[in-house]
Amino acid sequence: MIFDPPLVPAVLVQRYKRFLFDALLSDGTAITGSCPNTGSMRGLTAPGARIWMSEHEGALRKFRHRLELVEADGTVVGINTGLPNRLAEEAIRAGLVADLGGYPVVERERKYGRNSRIDLLLSGPGLPAAYVEVKNVHFRRVAGLAEFPDTVTARGAKHLEELGDMVEAGHRAVMLYLVQRGDCDRFRICDDLDPAYAAAFRRARRRGVEAYAVKCAVSSAQIRPAALIAMDEPGIAEL
Repeated sequence: MIFDPPLVPAVLVQRYKRFLFDALLSDGTAITGSCPNTGSMRGLTAPGARIWMSEHEGALRKFRHRLELVEADGTVVGINTGLPNRLAEEAIRAGLVADLGGYPVVERERKYGRNSRIDLLLSGPGLPAAYVEVKNVHFRRVAGLAEFPDTVTARGAKHLEELGDMVEAGHRAVMLYLVQRGDCDRFRICDDLDPAYAAAFRRARRRGVEAYAVKCAVSSAQIRPAALIAMDEPGIAEL
């Protein structure tokens, strides 16, 4: 995915109220923009960090700038949670995720389960329907190791249960962790920050839910799914 028009560089002053951030443009102009990530963004909100923003015109927009990328730990990290579904589809089409690239039809945001929507629904003649749930990942504490979640997510645990239900109904179900940073070659479930999610993940795996992690190459010009990475989260050997 190429950023077109090009992103605008700035320096982060603060991120607050989850939806907002203040920044300084290269000419010193102070601006307030919208943050398309309601999560904790742990480790990605240090004042003085280099950031990149998309710029939008329109009478209905309260804020002209939207945060897209943050420089942290010596790399560029994508923070927009509206992008992972699109990037996941690119990864699947590129053949990075098992045999999912063999499905000719990909639909987004289809209703399923208990009042939920599946991120991607894959289908094709002679193939079992594949329900793909996508999670955005940008948390890193240890060099080379991406982790999810970075805070408690009851909604994420619910999605894992519903994926297990799809397997028991005769379909395929896939949990795909989309890592919007290129400095990680391993992935783990962050069980110390959300033990309930880790338990739900283990239950889902026992029920037959597949799980994969894909890292992206991220720059101020583009975000591109790059490679499948190893999953070594605690408890995997117990399944």
